[in-house]
Amino acid sequence: MSRLDATSLLLSPSPPQPPPKRRGGRRLLCLVSSTLALLGASLSVLLLAVHPAPSPPPNYGSLFLSLASNDTAAIHLRALTLHPHVAGTRANSLAAAYVRDAFSSLSIPSRVTPYSVLLSYPVERSLSLTVPGRATTKSFALSQETYPNDPYASATAEVIPTFYAYSASGSVSAEAVYANYGREEDFAYLTSRGVDVAGKVALARYGRIHCEDIVRNARVAGAAAAVVYTDPLQYGGAPGEAWFPNSRWLPPSGVQVGSLFLGVGDPTTPMWASSEGCERVSVEEAMATDDMPGIPALPVSARDAAEIHGALGGDAAPVDWQGREGSPVYRLGPGPAILNLTYTGNDTMATIENVFAVIEGAEEPDRYVILGNHRDAWTFGASDPNSGTASMIELAQRLSVLQKQGWRPRRTIIFCSWDAEEYGLTGSTEWVEENREMLSSRAVAYLNVDVSVVGPVFRPAATPQLDDLFQETMKLVQDPDNSSQTVYDSWVKSNISPMIERLGDGGSDFSAFVQHVGIPSTSMVFGEGPGYPVYHSLYDDFVWMEKFGDPGFRRHAAAASIWGMMALRLADEQILPFNYMSYPIELEAYTKVVENELRGTAISCSPLHNAIRALKTAAIKVNGERKELQRQLLSNQLSKDSLKIRDLNDRLMQAERAFTNREGLFKQEWFKHLVYGPSEQNDWESASFPGVGNAIASARRDNTTESWKFVQHEIYRVARAIAQASVVLTGNLT
Repeated sequence: MSRLDATSLLLSPSPPQPPPKRRGGRRLLCLVSSTLALLGASLSVLLLAVHPAPSPPPNYGSLFLSLASNDTAAIHLRALTLHPHVAGTRANSLAAAYVRDAFSSLSIPSRVTPYSVLLSYPVERSLSLTVPGRATTKSFALSQETYPNDPYASATAEVIPTFYAYSASGSVSAEAVYANYGREEDFAYLTSRGVDVAGKVALARYGRIHCEDIVRNARVAGAAAAVVYTDPLQYGGAPGEAWFPNSRWLPPSGVQVGSLFLGVGDPTTPMWASSEGCERVSVEEAMATDDMPGIPALPVSARDAAEIHGALGGDAAPVDWQGREGSPVYRLGPGPAILNLTYTGNDTMATIENVFAVIEGAEEPDRYVILGNHRDAWTFGASDPNSGTASMIELAQRLSVLQKQGWRPRRTIIFCSWDAEEYGLTGSTEWVEENREMLSSRAVAYLNVDVSVVGPVFRPAATPQLDDLFQETMKLVQDPDNSSQTVYDSWVKSNISPMIERLGDGGSDFSAFVQHVGIPSTSMVFGEGPGYPVYHSLYDDFVWMEKFGDPGFRRHAAAASIWGMMALRLADEQILPFNYMSYPIELEAYTKVVENELRGTAISCSPLHNAIRALKTAAIKVNGERKELQRQLLSNQLSKDSLKIRDLNDRLMQAERAFTNREGLFKQEWFKHLVYGPSEQNDWESASFPGVGNAIASARRDNTTESWKFVQHEIYRVARAIAQASVVLTGNLT
């Protein structure tokens, strides 16, 4: 990795010294003291004229919070969402230039790093419905309708037609089968009811798992093609309720698009970076892997799906497979409805552009606090992802003001605007793979924001050692929807569960940092995140955000405040604000879940319990060490540049790396973190001890001695990783 540029150095002002105490005395001494005081006062006036008293050091955190600007966030969001900007297109290249220029205008050096990667675009799509006995065939338009006075109506022509990236090309004409949410258990239920999916077109709805898992499950069940839709039950509001632009709900013609790639990064460079001149598999080889869908698939609207449902026969689906009140009865099929689906895609190499901006640290420039958000969008991207982009630029503008006031970070701050996240976390993955060893030794933390705002209620996610930092920061930021309380207050009252989510899923750019390298990380959003009504549709535009997502743009500014305050503390505090105490508590809870899963088997979880006890002891010890060093710093017994501090910080930073294993997860080798990773059945679901979970699922399916022995091996493997984290935290060789 090239040396990071910078514009400033940090000068940490010394704390003001307390004034000397006065002493009383006899009358004579009082007289002398009074005289000396008058003389001293006169001298002080003369000295002040020549050397004015130093002003107290600024409180940069308070200054940062005071600079919050709703208008700045709104201005940037409007500019970023004037046109749809899919990865690999000229529009997204212009968006990259906009972000780069925004940083440069703030005197923060910025640059663009390109990669050549495999992307996917539609060439031809068609879907029609044939019903025996009906004279006509219904052809679906496969388009999303604009609304009266839509300010973006002209730009709608630039929107790429609704499609699934990396869908297999082909034509299928077959009976339809309704598969509910497309989960493994849904297809198992169809089998139990004698409904044969083989060779059919599976009709499934969003709501529990993401499109790539739905289509994968359909393929495994033997389906020849898949059609996925947004059911009004999840996306349409109550019966009779209006839809966008009159409410937040998805219009009947709305379609949620996405990527069907189950892997991460560039499909032509699996497990290594897509660097210039690198080794690549061919496009044909990449498209033939098990990470690709292997069957044609299309996303459709609720309106189109309703027509298909109306033509399905067979038994009525179970109650929990039905639509909202007032919907027609959903039936399982197969048929008599016949779906004729054709899709031709263009899977081609294209250039993507990551944008970086750097404020180099003064005292520890080789320690990186990294903030990231992706920039590419399936359509206009007002929520996903450019609410996060707008918050990041607003945050950077505040830091530029701090720089003018004399602030310089102790450690280097790196802003990242990722490209092609929507295709498979591509931009961030390639950069992390290319810089893996540097990041492993130098990255303090990665702070991710994908979508910063889709509604009220703050939802944080983090690796456990950053829980305290998150909560302390939330207490400093005013609730954007209730000025009488803080974000922390409203968060506690919200009763969301879990209160702080973990970063095991594969849904955003933290994945490469946490799950591939083991870097302490956070993510956050105001609102429900993926699954908000207009997600990945034509209607995720500035109007929706201004009317429903964040009227007044106060949530954007609050998100920037939390994001930036965490970055300031991580970049400026002499001792990193990490606390590993919540880790062993959670690991014990995860272990109890595993024990319940293994009840009745000979598998032992004792290795996990032993390793977790050692981690708890190490966490207590390192917390005590941190408090003692802080005491020595406050009493000036220790230099802020002491190697003791550097050593402690390195251990706090590196302990998360110890939870990774170079061999990776069972069946998911790219994912190296043995504690947090994606579920094998749902890429967007965070799993704890994912390798153990995968091994248990395989053992239950195969039920052989070897498969259960492998479960025990996975338990030992996780225990060894936890033990390594304890050794790193204590800093003592065995």
